[in-house]
Formats: sequence, structure tokens, C-alpha cells
Amino acid sequence: MQKLNNIQHVFFDLDHTLWDFDKNSALTFDFIFKKHKVGTNIKDFLSFYEPINLQYWKLYRDEKVTKDYLRYHRLKDTFDALNYTVQDNLIHQLSDDYITNLSSFNHVFEGTFQLLDYLKTKYTLHIITNGFKEAQNNKLKASKLDHYFETITNSESAGVKKPNPKIFNFALNSAKAETSNSIMIGDSYEADIQGALNIGLDAICFNYHKTELTKDIKVVQNLLDIKDYL
Repeated sequence: MQKLNNIQHVFFDLDHTLWDFDKNSALTFDFIFKKHKVGTNIKDFLSFYEPINLQYWKLYRDEKVTKDYLRYHRLKDTFDALNYTVQDNLIHQLSDDYITNLSSFNHVFEGTFQLLDYLKTKYTLHIITNGFKEAQNNKLKASKLDHYFETITNSESAGVKKPNPKIFNFALNSAKAETSNSIMIGDSYEADIQGALNIGLDAICFNYHKTELTKDIKVVQNLLDIKDYL
């Protein structure tokens, strides 16, 4: 594994890369279901919700559904799959409460703070996220990650979502960085890795999903392993 000597700017994805989305999301649903007396088993709910949510995020990324459509239908489809009846007004309330309370739980992946403390002394750090602006800003502040990053690019400010080349170019311009002196770190092969590589931006995949990837992709299973590259 060879150290990368030309890097000045490091761009991170947020959800599923630094911020442990799955764990925090599960805790949020548990909280709001108890608040609203939703009687479905949380493990059963999540077993349907997580793949449905991923499908809707892919549609959202591809500009095929709106933010509001995603927020409502990922819940509606999950309750339908469970054969659990929930009135529309409660689905909308749960959708709002989920966003409101999501940043109340702020588990990050093992090694996150150690890695950022190490990188901060050597590089300028940035975020590129497809998440919604208000939610992502709240997550960064509440988890005490915000002070590590010089710029934060989200899909709403850029007008497009990863893997669209425009969001990467928008982030590079905001950071006054070049593809030649920058690298992208994220968990999604399609959105983060392939999106970056398509514009000539180097990338490291945090492969906690344990997806099969080709040998030419830089991969780490633990965040602290990024030190081997940087």
C-alpha cells in the first residue's frame, strides 16, 4: 500500500462513512414509535425499511423522486409490507419527527475522531453529501464533527446529487481544490467512488458493507486504515 504524496484536500461522505446512519436511524425510529404508540416490532420494521429506503435514495439520486415523496413513501411502503395500518396523517408526522430527532443520536464509526484528528494536521478536510441540508448540518454539529471541515457541500446547494459530476466540481470549486491534489472517501461505490473517479478524482472506499469490488479500487474496512494511504 503506497502513501499518496500529492494530496492537500480530503473530501468525505457523511452518512455510512463517518456518521453511523444505520445505528442512529434505528434508535430514532425506536424513539418516535414509542412516542406515537406505533406497535410494530422495530426489528421487523427495519428489515423492510432499510432496503426500501436504499431504493428510494437511488431514485432520489437519479432525480426520479422528490425529497417529500421519498420521506413519505419509504415509510408508507414499509408499513404496507408489514401489513400494519398507519393513517396518512401519522405517516407525515412520523416523517417529520424522524428528521427532527435523527440528530439526537450521534454514534460515529469506530476511529472517526482519531482519524480526523490525524488528518486535520496534514490536510484540509471537506464534506460532500447527498443528504438534506438541515439534517446534515444538525448531524455535524450534534456529533461534534463540524469543526473538522472547511467546506460542506450538500446536494441541495449543488443542485445535483452524487454521482453527478457537477456536485464534485461544485465541491472542488468551493474548496479551491483540484482533482490532482484531492481525494474522496465514502462508502457507496456508485455515488462516492465511481462518481469521483469519473471526473479524475482519486477515491478510497470505506467498505463496511463488505461489497465485492475490483482490485483497482482503494479499499479500507476500518477508518483508521486510511492512515496507510494518507
